[in-house]
Amino acid sequence: MTTGDVCPAGFNHCGAFVGPNRLARALSLFPPGGDCRDASPLCEGKKNGPYLTVRESMRPHPIEPEISIPGLESVVRASFMRRLNRFLVQCRHDGKPVRAYLPNPGRLWELLLPGRTLYLSALTARKGRKSRRTVLAVERDGTPVLLHTHLANRVAEGLLRRGMIPGLENARVVRKEVSVGKNRFDFLLERGGKPFVLEVKSCTLYGKALAMFPDAVTERGRRHLEELARLSRGGTGAGVLFLVHSPKPRYFLPDFHTDPEFARTLHERREDLLIRALAVEWGKDLSLSPRVRDMEIPWDILVRENKDRGSYILILRLSRRTRIAVGSLGEIAFPAGYYLYTGSAKKALGARMARHLRKRKNFFWHIDYLVDHCDQSMCIPVRTGDDLEHEMAANLRKITDWSIPGFGSSDCPCETHLFGMKSHPLEQEEFINHLQYFRMDRLGGELSP
Repeated sequence: MTTGDVCPAGFNHCGAFVGPNRLARALSLFPPGGDCRDASPLCEGKKNGPYLTVRESMRPHPIEPEISIPGLESVVRASFMRRLNRFLVQCRHDGKPVRAYLPNPGRLWELLLPGRTLYLSALTARKGRKSRRTVLAVERDGTPVLLHTHLANRVAEGLLRRGMIPGLENARVVRKEVSVGKNRFDFLLERGGKPFVLEVKSCTLYGKALAMFPDAVTERGRRHLEELARLSRGGTGAGVLFLVHSPKPRYFLPDFHTDPEFARTLHERREDLLIRALAVEWGKDLSLSPRVRDMEIPWDILVRENKDRGSYILILRLSRRTRIAVGSLGEIAFPAGYYLYTGSAKKALGARMARHLRKRKNFFWHIDYLVDHCDQSMCIPVRTGDDLEHEMAANLRKITDWSIPGFGSSDCPCETHLFGMKSHPLEQEEFINHLQYFRMDRLGGELSP
């Protein structure tokens, strides 16, 4: 122990590493601001087992009168144009293009569509940053959806202080941001005289009845679940809170289409962890409604659907008009543009999609010949035991600009499984709605309203 370090009870002396049992004793035995110079047996050195690394004072923070978002006095609205990289967007404000910092690494396909209204603030503008504004939220169907992931923690803290999170009604916030090994979690709480570690995940992906997280693969998130479960088995309470930024969906599931490993881990660790999904509602002035819904998690659907099988959409870009010899179909003139190919696999779906994305391979399917000439490619899965390939092809035909007859459909009654679009399908709301239906809304039909 080094003089000047701070112990988890909020004292001014010791304790960089504290075991769960002694942390509980420290929290219950000593008042905030006390001195534990004579109570060093409460603190432990590095040993085996889960220990919390504390860097600053862990005194309970003062209760705030309301859940508020800083920087609202400088909020302006802008029209989204395009995403420049993971953390930078270009939008139009007062008729001029401006750049804004986007504090959200998710894909956000269903939210960041051209023309959507963004809420911008000078909230976290820093010297040297390329953008003067920060994205706070985006409008979807006339309602703001919070995008700023750091502000989601402020919301969670407010809900905790008001006892609005089921299972944590009587918990108090001891410390924001606590490190455990190589992981950092959002809150250290005290519940019933014992420590409780809580991680918060901000969820913006939702359909008519169902919300899902994550919208991009998160190995970090999966590691968080494993570490939280390890803490729980070692005697420290732990849980994860999913904040869904829309009041519309009533159910929540991990997004097994996008990240089956995260979904599998959440299901496997559900007995070790407190898992809650809460739906919150935002007003157009970015005020938070007092209405909060505790969402149901239909684990049976997850168990049934999260398997390595299903259908997929392969998206390709052909930069110029090209004539390609396609096996038995002969030579075909392909217009420049984006191509969408739908297929399926009753097993080894991941391997099938990976094969499509490889350039070096023996040509077997019609699509292999086209992939060889395209300069961009990505594959979007729909994991399910249902046969959706032909329904997906029929729906794509309605929303695309052209098709290639007979392509990929020699063994089925469909006219084709290959369709073309002039612009990127992920920038088209009709295609996003197509994905939302097959990935979420069709599942919502099984759930009670």
